[in-house]
Amino acid sequence: VQLQASGGGLVQAGGSLRLSCAASGLTFSRYHMVWFRQAPGQERELVAGVSRSSWNTYHADSVKGRFTISRDDAKNTVYLQMNNVNVEDMAVYYCAARAAIMTTSISTAPEDYAYWGQGTQVTVSS
Repeated sequence: VQLQASGGGLVQAGGSLRLSCAASGLTFSRYHMVWFRQAPGQERELVAGVSRSSWNTYHADSVKGRFTISRDDAKNTVYLQMNNVNVEDMAVYYCAARAAIMTTSISTAPEDYAYWGQGTQVTVSS
């Protein structure tokens, strides 16, 4: 199984980025997909998640109205559209996958996710 995250980079405060995570080696449609982030010295936190078949999504309070998670099962890819970013959003962003057969809910606990991407850095300039 491989999750390949991309799309990070340097963005000005108030700007936008779109992160992508391409999955291979698994039946993508059978997995809940999420994005975590981790800033230096902080714990990894769940930013957004989308369930299998996109029937449920989760967005952390800190990103609601600014970030949107989506998935394209035909492309085995999950996206995170980040709008109106601010310096508090600066972190390494990781995509992760959890088999939907295990649960119907989107867990906020990193240990519940079996597969992880390598992370992509988002840097925000003020």
